[in-house]
Amino acid sequence: MARCVIAGLGSLNRSDDGVGCIVARETGAALTATSIASPVDIGPVGEPLDLLGRWDHAELAVVVDATSSDVPPGTIRVIDLDSPETEPDRSYALDASSTHGIGLLGVLQLARALGSAPQRVVVVGIEGMVFEAGNGLSPAVELAVDEATRRVLQLIQEVLC
Repeated sequence: MARCVIAGLGSLNRSDDGVGCIVARETGAALTATSIASPVDIGPVGEPLDLLGRWDHAELAVVVDATSSDVPPGTIRVIDLDSPETEPDRSYALDASSTHGIGLLGVLQLARALGSAPQRVVVVGIEGMVFEAGNGLSPAVELAVDEATRRVLQLIQEVLC
């Protein structure tokens, strides 16, 4: 059976930065309600480097994260890191880095070098507005949670069905 990893990047203590964790939690609740949860590993991830070991050899890894660019807060972008059609959107993943100085694409390159990379990596990015210390999402980001969860569930269904 195919294995999917859903990783919510970010911190719940930094306002909109926690949206990835919230979408991962909502995805888990939706899958549990439909009895599909067994081949899907879901949870929060503090930094991209934490994906090593967790997403190894998965058929699909979906990384959900807050983004910060020039689009309106709450905008959702789905970026397949291996698709040539989304090449301009990869800049998000190139710029994102952890406290250890390695971003999502760097971790993916490392996993490939180690022979443990997932077959496919898709980023579901939700544009944030507030990244300061605090709990709770800004209104626009809160409104995007259901749609982002639906898109993650859609990606999982593509693999499992």
